[in-house]
Amino acid sequence: MAQGKTKGLQAKASNNSRHAAKAAANTKKGKRAIAPKKPILVKQAAMKKELTAKINKSIERQMVSAASSGPLTIMKNTIPEASSSDTKSKPGK
Repeated sequence: MAQGKTKGLQAKASNNSRHAAKAAANTKKGKRAIAPKKPILVKQAAMKKELTAKINKSIERQMVSAASSGPLTIMKNTIPEASSSDTKSKPGK
């Protein structure tokens, strides 16, 4: 009877290891973050999350307002066209 029990335990162990190996192969990319446990650090993390959300929302609003008013000038090249055409016309230097 002892042999039958060990067979069952061995089979279950091999199944679990296969699942563990499969899970380990599909780990998520990126930085791992451990949630803070101390009350002060929890409060700081919550405040940082709120501020980040507010900043991102404000940037998105600015981009939407810039896009709706006309062409996006934020992404435009700031080099004057006259000086760029001079350098292009003299490639032999």
